[in-house]
Amino acid sequence: MLRTRLSDALKTAMKAKDAPRVSTLRLILAALKDRDIAARTETDRTGVGEEEILLLLQSMVKQRRESITLYQQGGREDLAARELAEIAVIEGFLPQQMSLDEVEAAVRSAIAEVKAGGIKDMGRVIAVLKSRHAGEMDVAQAAALVKKHLSPG
Repeated sequence: MLRTRLSDALKTAMKAKDAPRVSTLRLILAALKDRDIAARTETDRTGVGEEEILLLLQSMVKQRRESITLYQQGGREDLAARELAEIAVIEGFLPQQMSLDEVEAAVRSAIAEVKAGGIKDMGRVIAVLKSRHAGEMDVAQAAALVKKHLSPG
């Protein structure tokens, strides 16, 4: 479904002659095609699933945020503005992000569910969070909270 939304959005942007949006959507679809090719096997020719597409989009947003910081440090506000515009397009395909309180509640729930007793259980907790909240939360932020809750002291 997300794959179809991306393709339809590209067609619409092309008809509207919206060059920045077309460019961003083409970047997304090219990255998706690369992931599809990498995921192919002899027996399975299907592409990556919705969850993987959401992770790809989140990764693209993260990369652009890092670029914005570097561009601003280098005094290139024009390039930072372009990256910000790309983020706006990409985020249009992501679900609403969870608030910090919601992430905290999800972390507590996942820790209780896997009966995590220490930092060694962090991977299992993160796996539960990723499967339940793909695309809805910043996994790095969640991982920091998990670590805080599972660390002794």
